[in-house]
Amino acid sequence: MERLYQLYVGRVFSVVCRMVGYQDAEEVVQEAFIKIYKGIGKFRGDSSIATWIYRLSVNSSLTFLARRKRHAERMHAAGQMHEVADSPPVSGGALDRITLERAISQLPSGYRAVLVLHDVEGLSHEEIANIMGWHRGTSKSQLHKARARMRRLLAGEGARP
Repeated sequence: MERLYQLYVGRVFSVVCRMVGYQDAEEVVQEAFIKIYKGIGKFRGDSSIATWIYRLSVNSSLTFLARRKRHAERMHAAGQMHEVADSPPVSGGALDRITLERAISQLPSGYRAVLVLHDVEGLSHEEIANIMGWHRGTSKSQLHKARARMRRLLAGEGARP
C-alpha cells in the first residue's frame, strides 16, 4: 500500500488540486486513497491500475464538489454566504496562472474533470472515457464544450452556458 501511495500520490494530488482547489486537495486525496485501499481487492484489471486510481480520484473530487455546492446553497439560503467569486480576475505576468485556476474552478465539475484529465494530465479520450464512464465521443464533446466555456470565462464573459 505504501508503494502504491508513493507511485501515485503526485498524480492524484495534481488532478484533485485542479478539480477542488489547493486548499481542499489534501482532504480529497486522503479520501481517494482510502477508497483505493478499501477497493484494491475489487480491482479486476479491466483497465490499467492508473486509470482505476484516476477514476477513484475524480469520483472523490466530484463527490467533494457536490457536497461543497450543497453546503454553499444551504449557507446562501440562510443568508450567511459572502461572495468572493465575484471579485475581478487577477491578470498580468505570473498572476495569469491564478486567473486560469480561477476560471477552471468556475467550470461545472464534468467540464473541469475532462479539461484537467486531457489538457493538464495528458490522458487520451479513451482513458478519460474509462475514468468517467463515458463513450470516447462524449469525452471529445465535453472537452470541446469545456474549452469553449473556458474561453468565455477568460474573456470575462462569465459562466454563461
